[in-house]
Amino acid sequence: MKILGFLLAISLSSAAFGQEFLTKTGQVTFLSKAPLNEFEGKSSVLNGLVDFDKNLLDFFVDLNTIKTGIGLRDSHMRENYLETNKYPFAEFTGKIDGSPQLSVGQKVPVKAIGTFKIHGVERKIEVSGFLTKLQNEKIELDTNFTILLSDYNIPVPKLVFYELAEEQKVTIKATLTEKK
Repeated sequence: MKILGFLLAISLSSAAFGQEFLTKTGQVTFLSKAPLNEFEGKSSVLNGLVDFDKNLLDFFVDLNTIKTGIGLRDSHMRENYLETNKYPFAEFTGKIDGSPQLSVGQKVPVKAIGTFKIHGVERKIEVSGFLTKLQNEKIELDTNFTILLSDYNIPVPKLVFYELAEEQKVTIKATLTEKK
């Protein structure tokens, strides 16, 4: 009877946390809110992984897929500031703090501690957000955090100082599907 109870406990914990969820179509947005100009850059090519078994989060985006709505601004952003020819990706890799208990339809607050890397610079950050378990073997992730361009050696244009904010708000929204 003890063995049956042990096996049942293992199968239940594996059903709750032994799952890996993936996306290749998550949304990432950055908001630049300067005094005279506010704009967003968006990409729907965010790749992500949430692995409850390893307590791992990993999300990355090819910075060449970010669009602001103005082609010339996109080109200048990539070539002069993000230098995507040398540093094409931004990535967050971290661990979920604690063990969230996910129930279908319930939005659970979570915190992740990890490393954000952009422009060749890695910094430890803490990110708060929400996970929601959906009925169809999917989870939703919704989070945002703020970075300072100077922390990642990304220069703020001097000639158009009011066009780009030093502080950038990054928002991630993704629906991840269980890997089978």
